[in-house]
Amino acid sequence: MKKIFLIYGHYDDKSFNAAIRDTFIKTAKEKGHSVDAIDLYKEKFDPVFAGEEPDKIVLDHRKRIEISDTIVLIAPIWNFRMPAIVEGWIDKVLAPPWAFRFKQLWGNYGYPIGNLRDKKAIIFCTYGSPRLAITTFFLNLPIRRLKRGVFHMCGIYNINYRRYFAVPFVGDKKREEFLQDVKKTALNV
Repeated sequence: MKKIFLIYGHYDDKSFNAAIRDTFIKTAKEKGHSVDAIDLYKEKFDPVFAGEEPDKIVLDHRKRIEISDTIVLIAPIWNFRMPAIVEGWIDKVLAPPWAFRFKQLWGNYGYPIGNLRDKKAIIFCTYGSPRLAITTFFLNLPIRRLKRGVFHMCGIYNINYRRYFAVPFVGDKKREEFLQDVKKTALNV
């Protein structure tokens, strides 16, 4: 049995992101895993970080991550990044020195040492654009930033990045194919 900490970042419970969340949770629980899910919008998570010390909510999320095996992030990609509430969650929760620290080499140069090396990450992202636009014109920027700029910094290299393209423009059959992929991913946590 795996312990999963799921972060959900979409404001609409009728969105396809909600269908991803519900499908993942149901399938993972049927497999015997425990899922601790957070809905950032319903929680009214404050994404603004102004250098303050972590508050009770941030510390609580960190404790829940510490006892989990897998971090699951579900959110749309808007303007080549996740919604501000999710980005703020990343800034506040997956922050140094808790999630990573820097080892100084010389002067201002160094490299990150991740503190979450024993974790796995699964990222589900929806796109309004077709695959070709994201992979060619925009060089896979969201996936590269999330994998390298967020999770690798934290020491998490076991990452399963699932993405679903042109979501507003596909039909029910394609959406069902996407949800079958979500189920398959949940079964292989």
